[in-house]
Formats: sequence, structure tokens, C-alpha cells
Amino acid sequence: MTHSGAAPDAGCPWTCVIISVLDAERSCRSHGLAQRYDVAARPRRGVRRAGRAAGWQRAPSSPGHGRRDSQGLPCLRGVRHPGEGLRPRDLPYGEGGLEFRWHKRRWWCREAGCPRRSFTEQIPQIPAGARLTARLRGAAGRRIRDAGPTVIQAARDLHLSWPTVMEAFRTQARDVAEAPLSQVTVLGIDETRRGRPRWERDADTGKWRLTRDRWHTGFVDAAGHGGLLGQVEGRTVADVLAWLATTDLDWRKGIGHVAIDMSATYRAAIRIGLPHATVVVDHFHVVQLANKMLSMVRRRTTAETRGRRGRASDPEWKARRRLLRNRKDLTDDQFATMSNTLLSEGKIGQTLLTAWIAKENLRTLLALARTGADRHQVDHARWKFLTWCADSDIPEARQLATTVDRWWPEVAAFIDTGHSNAKSEGINRVIKLIARNAFGFRNPANQRLRTRCVTTRRACGHLRTAQL
Repeated sequence: MTHSGAAPDAGCPWTCVIISVLDAERSCRSHGLAQRYDVAARPRRGVRRAGRAAGWQRAPSSPGHGRRDSQGLPCLRGVRHPGEGLRPRDLPYGEGGLEFRWHKRRWWCREAGCPRRSFTEQIPQIPAGARLTARLRGAAGRRIRDAGPTVIQAARDLHLSWPTVMEAFRTQARDVAEAPLSQVTVLGIDETRRGRPRWERDADTGKWRLTRDRWHTGFVDAAGHGGLLGQVEGRTVADVLAWLATTDLDWRKGIGHVAIDMSATYRAAIRIGLPHATVVVDHFHVVQLANKMLSMVRRRTTAETRGRRGRASDPEWKARRRLLRNRKDLTDDQFATMSNTLLSEGKIGQTLLTAWIAKENLRTLLALARTGADRHQVDHARWKFLTWCADSDIPEARQLATTVDRWWPEVAAFIDTGHSNAKSEGINRVIKLIARNAFGFRNPANQRLRTRCVTTRRACGHLRTAQL
């Protein structure tokens, strides 16, 4: 094994190599040189240390080149470093610290043609010039990758600097970032906001261009435990297609359904990149659209009737929370109180109750998912919802019916399959939590790497959630 710092020279009959201390000791004993080369016990640690034979390996040589002793070994000269020797940092032992000392020797080659001339002892755990042991670097990187703390917190726990721990994390995170994607049948696509956008001015044209988008698009295993499969900066059609282009064709062919929110951009990207997949709209966003419609009706009717914004003394303001709840979550007394109070207010209350019934009809339609309902039941619930919105004479309710009818193929796919984008929403919560704990990220690449490792801990076996 040739020394990593220098290439062997044709004029030097000996090749400098670095071997472990124990291997060097065994090599000395095999040649009967334990006493001659001073194999001594390491002070305070009981680790054996080899002498001058450590780090050298016999190579073909020309006769008479260099001086050798009676046993055919080169005449080397080695001295110990002055002082207490090397003290690299190592993992702590329990709650207390551990002081690691290594009294190294420096060796010189007497051959004039040797390109290295001088070297010190080293082992794989402590290479030449290292101030940290390899297991300390690996533990620092794995702590962030597997446990999910912030970089500064891991640096404080191990008494290291932020750049050192971050570099160790990047090294350990390659196992996650470069791992092949597991096959998924239901792909979830959703966006999350990462921070402020950044613009830079082009020196040649003078135009401003976007260098850092405030949105990230995430791709999630919506039906399995794969977690976050990848992220891409931006939320345009080109951004989604760019990430899909990085995956294998066979992997894309295995995707049967894609769950998204009511985003026309993502739907257009799926039709181009995954033409064989069925688009499924998440029912949570459909109900959210209905609740927004109800709030808009309440604000508009209050402004038209009272000529001002809603106040805490207004009956419709007091009932604003109950209007957003579904009928099953309301007791009979709560429902009677809400309906009687609104009916006593005249036109405002009647309009709000009409919009609330439209919202409940939509929820009844979506509730047919995962129930095995036939096509006749689904068509009847759809007709009931659309008819009620058309006859309500409420612009917001009619707009809701138009939107649902425009997205009906995707809504019908949800009713048939029951697939949702719930895991994407859950992963977005974890992404925001990681960004909040880190007080934001300046580097989007570091943010994507951190969130990828945190959201795939279950898939990597670092979370014991098999019983869930």
C-alpha cells in the first residue's frame, strides 16, 4: 500500500507506506525485530506502538543502493515529536470528556531519490494532519442525518465548529441523497415556501433575474413510507419536468396516480411528464375552497347590509366558527342555536345558511370515497350539489360549483381511489419545523439536503414506527 502523499520513485528501492500500529507490531515480531526496533507500550492507554519498521514495505531494488543492516532492512532514523505528542479530539466517554494522546514518530529516508523523504505514523482513524478522529466526524454527521438536530446544536454537544459539523453531515448525507429511489405507485406533489426570493441584476443586459425562488416543490411517496423523494426550487411546469427527467423511465412508468392540490400548473406538468398517470385532487383543498366561499359570503353580505365590516356583536360574526364546521361535529343544541339565530337576522342569515348547505352537500359528495359507492350514488350526490348552487342565486356558490365541475375528473378519481395528498402536507409541516429550528436557511441546497434526510428517517430505519 503506497503512501497517499507521494508516488513511488523509480530510483528509490523502498516504497513508503502507512500501516496500522498493530499490523506494524506483528510485522516486527514476524522478523524477530521486536527488541531491535523498540516496540514499546503506549503511555496511559495500553496501546502497543511499533518502531522503525512501521510504515515501510520492501520493494524491488538495485544491488548496492543505500545502506542496509545485517537483516536487509534500510537504515532509517526516527524521532518522537517533542512535547506530549498529538491530541486529536475523539468521542466523549459518557458525560465526561476523553483526552486522547498519541506520541507519534517522524521517519526520514536516507535514500537520495526518495520523493517523500519524511513522514509520520498514521492509522485510518487518524490520518496525517487530522485533528479529529474519523469516528468523531462520522458521529457528528450521522447525528444530524438520523436524529435531526440543528447543526449548531450538534456542534455544541460535540465541542466542534459549525463548518466542521456541516462538512461531516454532507459526507454522511450522500448515502441518502445518492440512494436509488424506491418504487412508488402514488406520487404526491405539493409546494412549500422556503423564504424570501432573491433577485440579481444582469451586468450585460441590465435586467433583473430571479436567482433564488421562495418556493420549493416536493415529491412524496403518498402511499408508502418512502418520505420525501426529492425537492426542486420553483413551482413551474419546467421545474416539475426537470425533476422528473432525473428519474428512470421504468420508475416513472410504475406511477399510477399523482395526488396534487387544485393547481393547474401541476396538472399540466403531470399531463406532459406522466401522461399515463391518473391525477387525483386532494379532498382537503376542495373542502378548504368551500370554507373560503362561505367566509366570502359572510363578509360580502355584512358589508352590503350593515355598510361596514363585521363586529363581535353581530350574530353572523359570532357564528363564523360554527359555520366552518360540518354537521356531524355539531350537536343538536349547537345546530339549533346557530340556525335559529341566523334565521332571525333575515336576509343575512338566510344567505349564510344557504351557502352552508352548499358546503355540506359538497362534503357529502366527497364522503362517498372509500365507501364502495356505485356510480349512481356519486352522480346523484353531484347533481344535488350542482343544482343547489345553481338555484341559490349566490355568486360565490356558483363559482364554487363551476370550479368543482371543471376539476370533476380529478375529484371523481379521488372518490374512486381514495388517494390523498395528506403525507405531502405532513412533510411540509416537518420542513417548516426544521427551518424554524434553524432560524432560516441561507443556502437552498443545504435546506433541501437537511429536509431530505429528516423526512426519510423512517424509510432509513431510524424511527421505530413499525407499530403505527
